[in-house]
Amino acid sequence: MKLGYTIIYVPDVAASLAFFEQAFGMKRRFLHESGDYGELETGETTLAFASHALGRANFSAGHVAASESPLPLGMEIALVTPEVHKAHALALAAGAQELKVPEAKPWGQVVSYVRCPDGTLVEICSPVGG
Repeated sequence: MKLGYTIIYVPDVAASLAFFEQAFGMKRRFLHESGDYGELETGETTLAFASHALGRANFSAGHVAASESPLPLGMEIALVTPEVHKAHALALAAGAQELKVPEAKPWGQVVSYVRCPDGTLVEICSPVGG
């Protein structure tokens, strides 16, 4: 078993892909013609976005929409870079909400938190020990 996908349900898949392209320099791998599903180039594990409409089709009892929650959900996407301060500033310039400024942690990482326009919680961090 291996982790294959992380899929985030969002109000507008194309907008989330565009935000991640602009804020984090990721490249779009795929956007389905329906606009309900898209993926980014992120290495071995795929980061994907699906529409809330697709979420409602998959989960008849509903799901918690990060975009509608006043607080971030209890999960995050962690993006690793040696340039946390620069990445944090780029994310803010692209429209992210700052939750925590970059901070040096006792274990050697620099870590910051932003919330994307679609509600996704993103940790921007340096490599451990870096």
